Amino acid sequence: MAVTIKSKREIELMRESCRMLADVFAQLETAVKPGISTLEIDKLGDKLIRRHGCVPNFLHYEGYPASICVSVNDEVVHGIPRADRILQDGDIVSLDAGLIYKGYHSDMARTFGVGKLSDDASKLIEETRNAFFAGISKAKVGNHLFDISNAIDDYISQFGYGIVEDLVGHGIGTSLHEDPQVPNFRQKRRGIKLQAGMTLAIEPMINMGRGDVEWLDDDWTVVTEDGSLSAHYENTVLITDGEPEILTLI
Repeated sequence: MAVTIKSKREIELMRESCRMLADVFAQLETAVKPGISTLEIDKLGDKLIRRHGCVPNFLHYEGYPASICVSVNDEVVHGIPRADRILQDGDIVSLDAGLIYKGYHSDMARTFGVGKLSDDASKLIEETRNAFFAGISKAKVGNHLFDISNAIDDYISQFGYGIVEDLVGHGIGTSLHEDPQVPNFRQKRRGIKLQAGMTLAIEPMINMGRGDVEWLDDDWTVVTEDGSLSAHYENTVLITDGEPEILTLI
């Protein structure tokens, strides 16, 4: 496993990459309303990324055909935007995207409510977010990587939700996916020791029902096996000598 430790210059480039991505998401959030198509969201996200002078890192990544992953309701991740997929009142929609700035990647995801949500849907979104913060409370020098995983599992298990185990977080830097993998569920071992300068994409994916998932025939869209709702919350995080720095948070 080759985990990269970023220099001060690299950290500054990643900060800027992540700052611009967070700005894109702030603008996308305002566009998530009943009546918009998932393709319109993708086109807007692509335009906003390029307006920053950057390129979307998801577009054509291993063949993915869009700039923004737009996943609705029981779609966990990697939903392919479509002109005929129109958001409806009460839907939840997960946006997952990244960009490249001067060779450095950023990555983040949020689940937004469309119009008026059920209490159950709102709670799922909120507790998925809280699970992320439970995880990064352990993202400190001297702790081990899987302390993050175990903290996420410990937090979310109290609600009876299912944690997706087929997909995990990851290191990030000059590549979108770098070592190490960052599971969101309990591990038997402790994993590598965390060091200042590591940059990790930490991303709980939580289902209202079981954690089991399956892939649709498009070979990209991951859905819950039982048809339950799924939420996703991701940030690019820098390990420092003190508290972790969330690079994609505004």
